[in-house]
Amino acid sequence: MTDARAIIARIRDGATVPPDDLRWFAQGLSTGAVTDAQAGAFAMAVLLKGLGEVGRVALTRAMRDSGRVLHWDLNGPVIDKHSTGGIGDCVSLLLAPALAACGAYVPMISGRGLGHTGGTLDKLEAIPGFRTNLTEDQLRRQITDTRCAIVAASTEIAPADRRLYAIRDVTSTVESIDLITASILSKKLAAGLEALVLDVKCGSGAFMATEEQAEALARALVSTAQGAGCMTSALITDMSQPLATAAGNALEVIEVMETLTGTSVNAALWDVTVALGGEALALGGLVRDAEEGEARIDRVLESGQAAEFFGRMVAAQGGPADFVDRWPDRLPSAPVVAEVLSDSDGFVVGIDGRALGEAVVHLGGGRLREGDKINPSVGLADLAGIGDSVGRGVPLALIHAATEAEAEVAARAVGRAYRIGTSAPDELPLVLKKIT
Repeated sequence: MTDARAIIARIRDGATVPPDDLRWFAQGLSTGAVTDAQAGAFAMAVLLKGLGEVGRVALTRAMRDSGRVLHWDLNGPVIDKHSTGGIGDCVSLLLAPALAACGAYVPMISGRGLGHTGGTLDKLEAIPGFRTNLTEDQLRRQITDTRCAIVAASTEIAPADRRLYAIRDVTSTVESIDLITASILSKKLAAGLEALVLDVKCGSGAFMATEEQAEALARALVSTAQGAGCMTSALITDMSQPLATAAGNALEVIEVMETLTGTSVNAALWDVTVALGGEALALGGLVRDAEEGEARIDRVLESGQAAEFFGRMVAAQGGPADFVDRWPDRLPSAPVVAEVLSDSDGFVVGIDGRALGEAVVHLGGGRLREGDKINPSVGLADLAGIGDSVGRGVPLALIHAATEAEAEVAARAVGRAYRIGTSAPDELPLVLKKIT
């Protein structure tokens, strides 16, 4: 008879765990048959000994199947993208409507801010009225009518992951690649995807600081997703500096809208969106290869079609029907705006992305404790990038804050996050590697 103690002991001893046992354990997490103590011991055993590729696939499938799994009958591929998180990473807001404009269906299940990184749902909720909690029936109607939706996972999606994630957070077992992989993919695969493109970030603003760490996670994610039956590839992309020139919920939506409408295009956001979108369209069979897919994504961004689909999505999820036309009037703004000035001449040679993310969190743009209410208007804007020439007294960033005191604290943190040198560094590529 299967029981939690025996499964934990097998992992602890480095033995192979049969898929049926992992399925039983995942169901036990969702039903309560597995205790918190047993869940913590399981997580620690996996962190220390690992599951191997077969076990990782089996755990991912089991956690996916612990709740509702969506199935679709549509006249096009069901595609999604996942990012491991970074600073100023608002690509999802560009990519979901762009993929929809190219003929894909995109039921994007996203998350909230985690640690120093911003959350896609928090950014969208800066739009007045935007609802991220949709029922399954509402999600199905919107995908059929609008082709794209960006929503929170319902309580019925991968409940085993919700329970295990909370345990990992308090038992110092978050870093396990096997558990990270199962957590990410169980929710994504429960959405009934046919293809998935992964954006695995590395650098000072990412959870994976080095390219080697990012590649290890990317390979685990790709092999596991493919083993679970979903066409998947990953791009390892640079997060040594913020991707957008803003970090903060409403401020990032502004940058997205400027790019979608062509009023002020952020080239880095555009290029990463195009690269990921090309991969996704190729995986979904809508184009012959990623190069053709990139050209299609580029066209729908350039033509304004992606902006039209974004507007439809916003209206369908409770936001203003005229958002694309009147977004400057619809987004909240902070009462205090202050400059962070460079104290030397030279070039930006390094940025501590994590420190910038933490500055946004402490301004109120993220959560220090579970349940904290986010202020959507605060954050950083006009961030100088690596390679930019600066002079003494020239702004490195603008602080958007609720109070003068909070702005002063953030300004000191942002100033410390920048390194200024005497010569310009080499230009960094945005896409470092592709994993298939």
